[in-house]
Amino acid sequence: MNDERAMQQQPGRTPAPPHLMKDGPGPGSPEAAALDATWRDPPGLLGWLAAVNHKAIARRFIVTTFCFFVAGGLLAFVMRLQLARPGARLVGPDLYNQLFTMHGSTMMFLFAVPVMQAVAVYLLPLMLGTRSVAFPRLNAFAYWIFLFGGLMLYAVFALGAAPDVGWFSYVPLAGPDYSPGKRTDFWAQMITFTELSALLEAIVVITTVFKLRAPGMALNRIPLFAWAMLVTAFMVLFAMPAVMLASTTLITDRLVGTHFYNPAEGGDAVLWQHLFWFFGHPEVYLIFLPGLGFLSAIIPTFARRPIFGYTAMVLALIATAFLAFGLWVHHMFAVNLPELGKSFFTAASMLIAIPSAVQIFCWIATLCSGRLDFKTPLLFALGFFFILVLGGLTGIMLASVPLDLQVHDSYFVVAHLHYVLIGGAVFPLFGAFYYWYPKITGRLMSERLGRWNFWLFFVGFNVTFFPMHLLGLRGMPRRVYTYQAGLGWDTLNLVATLGSWIIALSALLFVVNALRSLRRGAPAGPNPWGAGTLEWATESPPPPCNFHAIPVVHGRDPLWEPPRAAADGGPPPFTHVGGLAAHTRELLATTVLDARPDLRVNFPDPTIWPLVSALAVTVLFIGSIFTPWAVVWGSIPIAIALTAWFWPRRAETAVHLRLEQGP
Repeated sequence: MNDERAMQQQPGRTPAPPHLMKDGPGPGSPEAAALDATWRDPPGLLGWLAAVNHKAIARRFIVTTFCFFVAGGLLAFVMRLQLARPGARLVGPDLYNQLFTMHGSTMMFLFAVPVMQAVAVYLLPLMLGTRSVAFPRLNAFAYWIFLFGGLMLYAVFALGAAPDVGWFSYVPLAGPDYSPGKRTDFWAQMITFTELSALLEAIVVITTVFKLRAPGMALNRIPLFAWAMLVTAFMVLFAMPAVMLASTTLITDRLVGTHFYNPAEGGDAVLWQHLFWFFGHPEVYLIFLPGLGFLSAIIPTFARRPIFGYTAMVLALIATAFLAFGLWVHHMFAVNLPELGKSFFTAASMLIAIPSAVQIFCWIATLCSGRLDFKTPLLFALGFFFILVLGGLTGIMLASVPLDLQVHDSYFVVAHLHYVLIGGAVFPLFGAFYYWYPKITGRLMSERLGRWNFWLFFVGFNVTFFPMHLLGLRGMPRRVYTYQAGLGWDTLNLVATLGSWIIALSALLFVVNALRSLRRGAPAGPNPWGAGTLEWATESPPPPCNFHAIPVVHGRDPLWEPPRAAADGGPPPFTHVGGLAAHTRELLATTVLDARPDLRVNFPDPTIWPLVSALAVTVLFIGSIFTPWAVVWGSIPIAIALTAWFWPRRAETAVHLRLEQGP
């Protein structure tokens, strides 16, 4: 984009360079109306399918992932009912294997990471002061791929052919000798669907954060949530290819006859664990880091002061990302690996607690030095502290090889996993929903129902999962569909099942609150919380173009920055950028480090071709499960769809510019 020779102006139009101004166009002005019309997606069903507006795609992403969350929760609820009493016959062993495989796969691949990326796709342009994410058509394509992959998995579950080898799909159990049929093949292709979507979203997030920030928003001024998502996106780029490689080699072992994991033919079954957990442990932090970003937005707002230790928080996020890639053998201590090698991973597993502790102490300092407003988002943030610290402590325990060998395949690990993932992701996510719901809908959620939602979820979670620590210490293994009476597990399993009822009631209350507030919630206004970041500088819900005038940023919390006059008593600084076209989708791109205006970029219009391309890719992926020729013949419709998608329709891509100060 920096090659000036490649930047051709549109024929017949000489665009004036953007300029700085003190006031932007008002919401009712002709220019604002033109911008809204330009950036709005077309009406009707075809327009809905062709939509590329980041807010529309993100809303679909959020709703879809929450539907998968509910589906995965219902699967877990059935498992808890089966285990409530010894010798229960609610489900048989085969269906139970399908249930825990579907539950884990849903929560890890169809909910945890996608919902974080979905929230980022909605919020980042608003937080960064721009009108769209980068590559809006690619963003739409990523959503359709994700949707079709999830629907495929649940379609085979409805047909009784769901995968039954666990969400980790260990070989040789998942190999052709022990898992005949197509069950595991559908799981492997679901991985390809969802990880392709995650990789595309990572590209969108990285480019948006680096190139589409408002002027003045240097890297040391971007919100901590944007930092968290930027670090997460880079982790996705390095982690996801490992599991895509693993799933692809697994499916070629099963369908083509390769022997990557067959020791009899020179393969290695442990190779699967290395590839999978090289993705699997960073996966925990792909879920965890966005949750930290949520808290770094919520806590300063309800403490009424800027975050304490901004630089330390950023460095802690980056350190966590680096250390996360050195922990994968943490999950393989029961494998016959060199003991000296295990000691290094033990040290790394303990070391990664340090950057997390740095962030926790910075949040505590922010809370202690502020004036707290105990609204529902802050309650979920405070609940996070208790849950995550307990989960982190059990993680330190599992870093010890002797203890890990004793509890490795027990319910102690199930308890630890849920304390880390739900404490580190779902509690912050619920807080984020309550916090940003008024920005998305224009209405506030009920505070009374929100408090009930929090306390029921907090109590239900601990009642459900804390007894699992004790079950694990008493020897109850994971992945068993029933157990005998008299082993000391009866009461604890019953208590855990009763807790799952409380969690279900809490989730139902959240859904009722969200749906009820769409129509009957109190009007929110632009900034109901008095927050300091840019997403609250525009209407609620935002207009199609997000900002009628691109803001100019002068600090880390732009809405809390006092108007500052020049040192010589001159006028206040410029606050908006003018001069961008109102009748074309034109964006201002800025430099990576200092966010100085760099390029004026024309963005693509809505089109149906991302959907058509996703359908073509889906046909290829599913067809390849049954015949390798599907890869050959399925490539033809993909090539046609991509050709139509990228067919050039305008001469101008971007205009290199110099920013001039206007009156």
